[in-house]
Parts: sequence; structure tokens; C-alpha cells
Amino acid sequence: MDRPIRAILFDLDDTLLENNMERFLRAYFGLLAPHVAAYVPPEIFMPALLAATRAMVENTDSTVTNRQAFITDFFPRVSRTADEMMPLFDDFYATQFGKLRSQARRLPEARATVQAAFEAGYDVVIATNPLFPETAIRQRMEWADVADFPFRLVTSYEIMHSCKPHPRYYTEIAERIGRQPGECVMIGDDWGNDIAPAMRAGMRVYWVNTDAEAPPELDPRARGTLAEFKPQMSSLKSAASAAAA
Repeated sequence: MDRPIRAILFDLDDTLLENNMERFLRAYFGLLAPHVAAYVPPEIFMPALLAATRAMVENTDSTVTNRQAFITDFFPRVSRTADEMMPLFDDFYATQFGKLRSQARRLPEARATVQAAFEAGYDVVIATNPLFPETAIRQRMEWADVADFPFRLVTSYEIMHSCKPHPRYYTEIAERIGRQPGECVMIGDDWGNDIAPAMRAGMRVYWVNTDAEAPPELDPRARGTLAEFKPQMSSLKSAASAAAA
């Protein structure tokens, strides 16, 4: 029998915040590369950044944070040290990252849904892919109008040791909040990053998608809009959850 749900995990981009990541990343790179150009020219910086991002995604060492994986891979590629450039990255997030707010749009149902999760007594997690520092995630949470909630955990590259789409990312969240995977439900829009790996980790899921064809292994009730998920919360603490996947 399914466990009652004790924790709700929310993806951020295109779940709580309308933010097309392909468009967002183009704008992000367009700001970041010039910001560091005095230290590393764009033709060297961009391939190094993408390679270091892959190193984070591929990291399977539970003793190495994503930030550490990034630093280890990135700086030898650009012949600079972390001491030289990390303050420059910090300055970028403090002074430039906020300009990207125009790429995103607040979803009115996001705050109400998150608030309902807190009011129902769940542990609530922002389970966004931890490829960015916490400041970049907190700023996007502000854009989504959910930054002021007392989340049990916000996954960032400083603290996490794995990334989406690895199931280990989801089991690490469960361990950090003191729950079994079967006591968690993952809410997200991306099948490959949010839903499939969370299911492999043993979590229940809710797919924020009404367009694509659902795979046969997904219960039809575990899919819909974010607003449609809100009424299900009252039943999630029952072992016979209507949102079971």
C-alpha cells in the first residue's frame, strides 16, 4: 500500500514560474559572457562553461557538491583561479542577473498552490535543477512570488551532490528532509527531468502538462494543470492518494 504523502516537491521553471529555459539561457549567456570578458574571452568562456555544466550533471560522487564539480572542471579550462573569478560571478548575480526577470512571467496559481501546501502541513521543497547558486534560485523564486515561504529545502549547487535527471537527486532530497521517497510527491512540467527520474527514485508524481501524450505507466489522475493539483492535496495524506503514480 502507498505511504501517505508528507512532502511536496515543486519544480520552479515552467512549473511555478513561466520561464522557457532555452530562451532564458540565451539571455543569461548574453549577459554573463561580456561580464567576464576581461578575464576570459567569450570564445573560450562559453565552451568551458558548458563543459563544466556537463560535469555537474554527470557528477556521481556523493562527497562532491555541484559547486565543487563546477570549480574543478571550469577553472583549468580558462587558465584562471577560483579566487580570481568567483567574486566576478558573485557580482554578476548581485547586479546583472535580475535583468533576466523580463524573460519570465509570474503564474497567478503558483503562490496559491504553494500556500495551500504549507497550510495543509506538508514539508515543501523547491526542487529546481541545482546548476545555479542559491542567489540565482532565490531571485527566480521572487519572480514567481513564492520567495517568502519557509521552504524545508531549496536545492542549489552549493548544497546538492547530484542533478536532474539522476534519480539520486530525488533520493538526496528525501534524505535531507528526513522522509522516505514514497512519502514525497514531485510536481513538475518536464517528463525527462522531473517525472520519470522521481518515479524511478520511488516518489509519487504530478505532471504539469495537458498537451503531450501521457506514458501508460502514469495514472491519469497524476497529470493536469498546477491549479488542478491544488484540490488533490487534501487526499495526499491518505495512503490511497488520488495522485498516486
